[in-house]
Amino acid sequence: MNPIRLAVVGTGSRGFALSNYLLEHPGSGVVTAAADSNPRALTTFGEAFGVPPDGRFDDWQLLLAQKDRYDAVIIATPDTQHREPALAFLGAGVPLLLEKPMAVDETECRQIAQAAQDAGVLFAVCHVLLYTDYTTRVKELVTQGIIGDVVSVQHLEPVGYWHQAHSFVRGNWRTTKSAAFMLLQKCCHDLDWLRHVVASRVARVASFGRLTHFRPESRPVGASDRCTTCAVEASCPYSARKIYLDRFDRGDRGWPLDVLVRPVTRPGLEAALAQGPYGQCVYAADNDVVDHQVVILDYENGVTATLTMTAFTEQAARKTTLFGTRGEMRLDGETIEVFDFLTDTVKRYDPAVVGDSTVAGGHGGGDFGLMEAFLGAMASGDPSGVLSNAATSLESHLIAFAAEKARLEGRVVALNYEKTTSKVEGGSV
Repeated sequence: MNPIRLAVVGTGSRGFALSNYLLEHPGSGVVTAAADSNPRALTTFGEAFGVPPDGRFDDWQLLLAQKDRYDAVIIATPDTQHREPALAFLGAGVPLLLEKPMAVDETECRQIAQAAQDAGVLFAVCHVLLYTDYTTRVKELVTQGIIGDVVSVQHLEPVGYWHQAHSFVRGNWRTTKSAAFMLLQKCCHDLDWLRHVVASRVARVASFGRLTHFRPESRPVGASDRCTTCAVEASCPYSARKIYLDRFDRGDRGWPLDVLVRPVTRPGLEAALAQGPYGQCVYAADNDVVDHQVVILDYENGVTATLTMTAFTEQAARKTTLFGTRGEMRLDGETIEVFDFLTDTVKRYDPAVVGDSTVAGGHGGGDFGLMEAFLGAMASGDPSGVLSNAATSLESHLIAFAAEKARLEGRVVALNYEKTTSKVEGGSV
């Protein structure tokens, strides 16, 4: 069987991360075309994955016109640039793997989900947390009833202090205008994961959170606008020199360094910190997304859950506790512990973990697991390995929109999965 031919729209960090699967699994697929408006990024990507020069396009619409070059498309453009290419490729009947979130507007998310259903082609959103052995084992144990009926859930998304500074204070996801509100960007992963484990839709949601720390009034005395010229930089945990240059000196060459410059070199990093947004003081940026938020979820099957997203943690895996009628399941992203009420004993399970939970670690094997599922479905024609289809992916996004509405308006919001509503507006409060 010939390898699946892929076109990649958006050749930045996520385009690279997903395409790396092909290098690790020769014969599974090949990138035959790519599109990006950034010529340097396009050239670097093309050389890394052997895309011929005539298969490189500076506009995805040019790529759309040459469907004979590929069997499926990966869209990994910035969040605000998902809708137009997604609708165009689906409208042309092209199977599609779409980076999360689907879009930054509720109406656009609904349009994409409807287009995927109308097209009748393979469609998947990059909810990579579903595609790990860890999640597979959790789901199996819950389905087997090892803790009885699940009654409630506590779920923590520990963003990590430096990850918040990198992505959501200095980076591309720092404002609701340039990307989206924080919960949609960071936690549509988590909302989809919870939906998968709880096996129910959400009926009602409440939420509280705000931008507390990364504000001008938190700025230390003596701080300058840029870490490279700051007199108090050495005492700041969010120092760009610490986050980037120290990592380089320890031998790191991947994410997050490759977001600043590619290929990763020390002179390139130093220039980026001296001139670009990643060298800015975290108290002098134009960020407006929240740095902590709590979401309260009331599911249709009676389960209740809390999701806490916070910047103020170490960089670590998500932590979850499932409370059941016969036991308690404690999850740390790598291991599963079950406390049994009948025997008062603890049993530990150790799923296979590939890499760590970060972007650099491939989301614990989720990036490659998703690619394996998508390419396998393309090759076999059986989409059952794709665990979140257009409808279920849309559900997780609608929960995020409702939670943000609840946060901004200070009320409980009921989910309406059928009716299209307007875009959530407003920044942090």
